[in-house]
Amino acid sequence: MSVHVVIAPDSFKGTATAAAVATAIGEGWSSERPTDEVTLVPMADGGEGTLDAFATAFPDARRVPVTVTGPAGDPVDAAWLSLPDGRAVVELAATSGLPLLTTLQPDTAQTIGFGQAIAAALDAGATGLVLGIGGSASTDGGAGLLSALELPDGTLRPLPPLGVTVLTDVTSPLLGPDGAVAVFGPQKGITPDRAAAHEERLAAWAARFPSVDPSTPGAGAAGGAGFGLLVWGATLVRGADGIAEVVGLPGALADADIIITGEGRFDEQSAAGKVPTVVAGLSEVAGQRRLMLVAGEIDAPVDAFDVAASLTVIATQTTGEPDDAVADPLRFARIAGRRLAAQV
Repeated sequence: MSVHVVIAPDSFKGTATAAAVATAIGEGWSSERPTDEVTLVPMADGGEGTLDAFATAFPDARRVPVTVTGPAGDPVDAAWLSLPDGRAVVELAATSGLPLLTTLQPDTAQTIGFGQAIAAALDAGATGLVLGIGGSASTDGGAGLLSALELPDGTLRPLPPLGVTVLTDVTSPLLGPDGAVAVFGPQKGITPDRAAAHEERLAAWAARFPSVDPSTPGAGAAGGAGFGLLVWGATLVRGADGIAEVVGLPGALADADIIITGEGRFDEQSAAGKVPTVVAGLSEVAGQRRLMLVAGEIDAPVDAFDVAASLTVIATQTTGEPDDAVADPLRFARIAGRRLAAQV
């Protein structure tokens, strides 16, 4: 008997986009069960792959090229996405992201390019903004992006009519032991001897905006870009939740028999709002009975996956070759899809 399969993975960070992973899993599944209906809904959490996820969900969306100032000050060619409803999607990772640096620059990297891309979308008439802020290269508190949104009179550009929704999977405050510097500074090159100086700089920046609470969950996201966007008046939401809603995942799950989700590495953090957990929660709400997980690496018990006891979780970790998922993630995803299909 044929079944309806919805495939909604995150990207395999740094190795394959969510769209490519979803396609590969689907190919593997269809090779084993060619008569099944397969629906691809690639996901993201606000970081790398956000634009691709929206572009797949909205075939009529249009990529608009833009050249901005990268995190190191060099020109970067990027794009923002124009959605059919008039909103624009802008991804920080593509304009001010860590992968754009050849060497870490903890003291000077900034988010000006992200702000420039936002401004370009507004200049083109965007009626609302969806901003993915994962993957930042800097810890500038959003100062760079706000400078690009500043008008000649020193005020910030007004929000578009449909508002600004910020997608992030980070709930850290701006300051303190759980803040931007303490938690994410090391990956951006902030050494222990420089941490206090960066913390003081962010505290001084936050003090300029007493009406914005730096302890707001998500204010510390993207090196404090979350705080800068709160200053502008934006709304922070859990990235995977927001993307699921916009790409129509709840509707896609309504008549699904099997849901496949996944990410490059499934670990303890996956339960804190990452794509697999969000997909699992929606699956439970939709009353589904079969949930499957594809991951390149599994570093947590599968029972840590936050799903109801009535759901069946099938975890596919490797294809028999220890480094296969890293060396050739799309081949791995095809094999995983085929193996999962064989279990139905």
